[in-house]
Amino acid sequence: DPHSSYVDALDYENLRIMTEGNYGGLGLTVQMEDGAIKVVAPQEDSPAARAGVKSGDYITHIDGKLIYGDSLDEAVGKMRGKPGSKITLGLVRPGRDKPLELTMMREIIVQKPVKWEVRGDVGYININTFSENTGADTRAAIMAIDKSLGHRPLGYVVDLRENGGGLLTQAIEVSDAFLDHGEIVSQRGREKTDIERYYAKPGDDAHGLPVVVLTDPGTASASEIVAGALQDHHRALIMGERSFGKGSVQTVLQLGPETALRLTTARYFTPSGRSVQEGGIEPDIKVPQLTDPDYKSRPVFREADLRKHLINEVKADNAVLEEDTKTDPRFSQTPDQLKKQGI
Repeated sequence: DPHSSYVDALDYENLRIMTEGNYGGLGLTVQMEDGAIKVVAPQEDSPAARAGVKSGDYITHIDGKLIYGDSLDEAVGKMRGKPGSKITLGLVRPGRDKPLELTMMREIIVQKPVKWEVRGDVGYININTFSENTGADTRAAIMAIDKSLGHRPLGYVVDLRENGGGLLTQAIEVSDAFLDHGEIVSQRGREKTDIERYYAKPGDDAHGLPVVVLTDPGTASASEIVAGALQDHHRALIMGERSFGKGSVQTVLQLGPETALRLTTARYFTPSGRSVQEGGIEPDIKVPQLTDPDYKSRPVFREADLRKHLINEVKADNAVLEEDTKTDPRFSQTPDQLKKQGI
């Protein structure tokens, strides 16, 4: 499948950066597609994001030189460099007739997985990646919002837009911050008995207050675990656009000091048994990204667009699942009748 691959020295360094490190560069996640360098997502508040680079853009030139035909390693090497040095990217954006040229300064890119602020009486928590401290930082953000207001907020907005995922453990921790019981996610391998389930611990850090989760086509993998868990438990309202649809789990097998094999070994399922593979998380309230001037014309790429992607083997019909023809005795009897039965 498209997520299994040999991890060379550069990819291995990228894995290290994702989980713990920093580097001099632009804050871009990129991949090779048909010989071209495609932007997966710009990191929040990075030089690339501030300059206007978008998910789905194709990088064609670096400092005026055509890079088509360069390997991914070569292109990434050219974009990284000394903090404070200037770089100009030539971009082709699907849906736009003319290419773009954006100039920016390289910076030390330090992963700040969680940012927070207070808007009115609402706590806004932006989670842009799931690195090793994301769970702890999310809990800290909830406490900081309470302290900033001097009281509990009306609720929380959790922004998972353009969050390409990361560590499964941190997705579980973030979900647990808003849940006090129940299953968060299950991980299932090839055999029917190969199922691992993860549960929330008692205690809701968000005090049971209302939660809205924002999603878009860049919301992938670990982000979809969080959105799916909170949606299935009716703990949060999902708002935005359908997510990416990556419902597989990768295991990294060390081959050498700086090389490894990334292998898809399992699929994950939301608490209700849904697989997000291909289909993604459907928002409860659909809202396009209106601040993006190209949102009407820019093509959207998801898991289902990748070559050799895994097929969703659990295509449940939600209408059938939601259909309820059985009478609930709790609503067909009087309060006195229920009390007699100890209900």
